[in-house]
Amino acid sequence: MYNFFQRLGRSLMLPVAVLPAAAIITGIGNALAAIGILPHVATFFTNAGSTILEQLGILFAVGVALGMAKKNDGAVALAAVVGFFLTTVVLSPAKLAPLLGVKETGVDKAFEQMNNANVFIGLIVGLVAAYAYNKFSQTELPTALSFFSGKRLVPIMTAFFSIILAVVLLFAWPYIYNAIVAFGMWIMGFGPTGAFIYGFFNRLLIPTGLHHALNSVFWFDLAGINDMAKFQTGEGAVKGETGRYMAGFFPVMMFGVPAAALAMYHTAESKQKKRVYGLMFAGAISAFFVGVTEPIEFSFMFVAPILFVIHAFLTGLSLFIAALFQWTAGFTFSAGLIDYVLSLINPNANQPWMLLVQGIVFFVIYYVVFRVAIKVLKLNTPGRGDNLLADPTSETDAKQADENTNSNDRKYSQTAIQIIEGLGGKENITSLTNCATRLRMELNDNDVLDESKIKAAGAVGVTKSGKHNVQVIIGTHVQQVADEIEMKMEQ
Repeated sequence: MYNFFQRLGRSLMLPVAVLPAAAIITGIGNALAAIGILPHVATFFTNAGSTILEQLGILFAVGVALGMAKKNDGAVALAAVVGFFLTTVVLSPAKLAPLLGVKETGVDKAFEQMNNANVFIGLIVGLVAAYAYNKFSQTELPTALSFFSGKRLVPIMTAFFSIILAVVLLFAWPYIYNAIVAFGMWIMGFGPTGAFIYGFFNRLLIPTGLHHALNSVFWFDLAGINDMAKFQTGEGAVKGETGRYMAGFFPVMMFGVPAAALAMYHTAESKQKKRVYGLMFAGAISAFFVGVTEPIEFSFMFVAPILFVIHAFLTGLSLFIAALFQWTAGFTFSAGLIDYVLSLINPNANQPWMLLVQGIVFFVIYYVVFRVAIKVLKLNTPGRGDNLLADPTSETDAKQADENTNSNDRKYSQTAIQIIEGLGGKENITSLTNCATRLRMELNDNDVLDESKIKAAGAVGVTKSGKHNVQVIIGTHVQQVADEIEMKMEQ
């Protein structure tokens, strides 16, 4: 079950990766509107950006299907599209009214949400399509029906499963929908305290990958909150409130995490500072500009868990403060500088410049708290105690680094080879996936791992779960490394 939810969380990253396009396009429209020129062009761009957000349901259906299937195959994506439209169209008020013998206005209002933006239905249909692919993609039918064997059978079976799903939802959807909305209203009823609870558990769930599932409740239209789309489009937005489940992340990701990195650099052993600097500087730049904090977080998450709990608490506190004073900004990818700049021209932002002031304060808090905790508690953060980094200037590693700088292809090829060797060879790897910064694998045996070899390949860290699951923290170039590893495994 743990592995299932971990894979589901990783699957959600694929459709989320599309959202920055919506932010940039909408940002162009907002900028033109703000300076009062080319109003028709501004409206065009705003509509174009909101169109992406209005298709989140189908995007999630395809993303989850591809992520949960055994292979990233086009057949499962097609199956997800078939299943999603079959389910949502059949259960739309226009189709249900004649079926139930009532006027369209007499259909339960819950079914008005059966549209392309329904993320919940997208998740369910994506799982159905992935199941159909895993179960039937290699099925051989009798000779008379052999044309429909294998991958061609997947969309067909998904269609039949979706009919069953539609029948179940015909009776269950009003109860499911009302329960989800009630949960959302319950959290919203806590006001700023609800933002704190969300922020705290958002960080605390990062090691499991389940924070993506939690984000879906607050950022998308699962529970009626829909913070991200409302902020970007302005539809249903309340100034000072819409964006409260995003705004507090900016001070943490742009200022807090880089401050933590600086504290870990300053507290590293003298001989280790140069090596720690490379790791921390790259992670801090990633956090500040694009809001990807995992390279830094995984560097202390398991070696100094008390720091991670502190980090989760401070994240919740940041969301609480921003929500309390109604300072709002939003993002479509993460709370880095790029999304912050786009927020400045968004009319739904409320005093976003105050988040920079809060960020400066949080920089000081993070730095002082992390430095004192590391020193007083004698924590083994990178470059301290038993957590010493390999020497990149050694003859072996220098030769490797020289080879890796010849070209991008060469670099990722060497990295992939070394990681595969560190994982116990191709025969020890049973499955490979990746999220925004991590490789996620199932192995036959975790005991044969060579963590030092994996880290020497450029990995930030390695984490084990049980006897078979392992994560290798790479960074923002994880997709290139994953693709290269897959290529090597097929050779």
